[in-house]
Amino acid sequence: MGQTASAARPRSSKSTAAISPFLAEPGLENPDDSGAELDNSAEIDYSLSLPDECLACIFQSLSAGDRNRASVVCRRWLAVEGQSRHRLSLKAAAELSAAIPRLLARFDSVTKLALKCDRRSVSIGDDALILISQRCRNLTRLKLRACRELTDEGMSVFAANCRNLQKFSCGSSSFGAKGMNALIDNCGLLEELSVKRLRGITDATAAEAIGPGKAADSLKIICLKDLYNGQCFGPLIIGAKNLRSLKLFRCSGDWDKLLELIADRVDSLIEVHLERIQVSDLGLSALSKCANLEVLHLVKTPECTNIGLMAVAEKCRLLRKLHIDGWKTNRIGDDGLIAVATYCPNLQELVLIGVNPTRLSLEKLATNCQSLERLALCGSETVGDTEISCIAAKCFALKKLCIKSCPMSDHGMEALAGGCPNLVKVKVKKCRGVTTEGADWLRASRGSLSVNLDAVEPELPDASISEQEAGDADGDAPLGGGSGDPNIASSSSNGRSTSFKMRLGSFSRRSLAMCSFKRWSSFGGRLRSNSGRS
Repeated sequence: MGQTASAARPRSSKSTAAISPFLAEPGLENPDDSGAELDNSAEIDYSLSLPDECLACIFQSLSAGDRNRASVVCRRWLAVEGQSRHRLSLKAAAELSAAIPRLLARFDSVTKLALKCDRRSVSIGDDALILISQRCRNLTRLKLRACRELTDEGMSVFAANCRNLQKFSCGSSSFGAKGMNALIDNCGLLEELSVKRLRGITDATAAEAIGPGKAADSLKIICLKDLYNGQCFGPLIIGAKNLRSLKLFRCSGDWDKLLELIADRVDSLIEVHLERIQVSDLGLSALSKCANLEVLHLVKTPECTNIGLMAVAEKCRLLRKLHIDGWKTNRIGDDGLIAVATYCPNLQELVLIGVNPTRLSLEKLATNCQSLERLALCGSETVGDTEISCIAAKCFALKKLCIKSCPMSDHGMEALAGGCPNLVKVKVKKCRGVTTEGADWLRASRGSLSVNLDAVEPELPDASISEQEAGDADGDAPLGGGSGDPNIASSSSNGRSTSFKMRLGSFSRRSLAMCSFKRWSSFGGRLRSNSGRS
């Protein structure tokens, strides 16, 4: 990069206006000749003394919108900003195809590209993707969202041109196994693969197997979501010898046998997420062979019981994070948790949703897991004041505590005031026995402690809001939804909207009554005035 002779001359906004509708970042929606105004009014342009490299470093510290706005100042800033931008997000509607040459001529150093199309729009096709691959051969990351017009042929050409790809993510796309195989056969540096709703893979019997390919040696993270036949990725997963993280969300089919093969051939797994898939204690027993496992999420897997959890705990003794959403099936309880407490002393984070632990298992966890820093208990019918008092007395390292929909009261809050010396944040939601006074008392007792309370307030007699509407107004997604991970560190309190609407309903009624009274008083005053005149 060198300073050009046209550095101080204003640039035209025509080229910027032509490509701005496709930029996903704000800042160039309404370009104008602000650069000309700036150049004419400024006597000295101090940026001319800065080398292009320094100016590029300044641009890299700005947000995407600020970078776009800075680029319209002058020709030099436009060139430096475009040449120093490595990340680009584009609206991948079909109209983008005509603007690709101008876009990539300006942003000629892009290594991370996101193409996102609206679901109601027609996306770009193979020709546009091939053109991008020809102009951006140094791409290391690509994200595709709702690009339904892409086919196996376009993906094959793209993979052949962009062999340095390290991260690939696609969602709601229409290509199939051939395009995916072309990707992993050509991209030998691929480390992270995320696939969601791949529409080209539908028939479980006729689906072509995916993998292992060249990428099997480099892959470290595989995430599969909402796939009708996700098991066709089996050869790729089994062949990924260096795989560290495996995440399976809502993928149909029986996964027990495949997990057995994975555990036999992949010994580097550190993190496993299983959500709403068909897996039983057989699959968990197979995962127990992964001695290096540190993170395990079991979300809404009703066939998993204490037996499977005990097998994992006994052999995976490096476990640091454990998330369980039992879906209130009561198939995982004290026995499995006691095994975790016995064999996994390094546990730092425990999230239990729809699980009913008692004082027996909680006391064992608090005593043996001295490194436990984050604990969440949600939808547990057995967690009351006694259990909270046990946690307060024995969890010395605990820093964050989340309790939701549990039968605790203000007595449990009082116990927290004198325990858990390292506690920095407490979040209590939808616990009917906990009042605002109890939370205020805890705040007053421990000034440095952040207390977030979503109290369940009784319905006011004159409030025009039903119980169902109050639940809808709360606005909190179930902590078992998504990845099953409650927001332990959240500082917001959406539940206040319920009580606010109740008070608002009561206030509106009082306001209406007051308004009617004032009108009646005014009417009476006029009557008295008229009668006096007569």
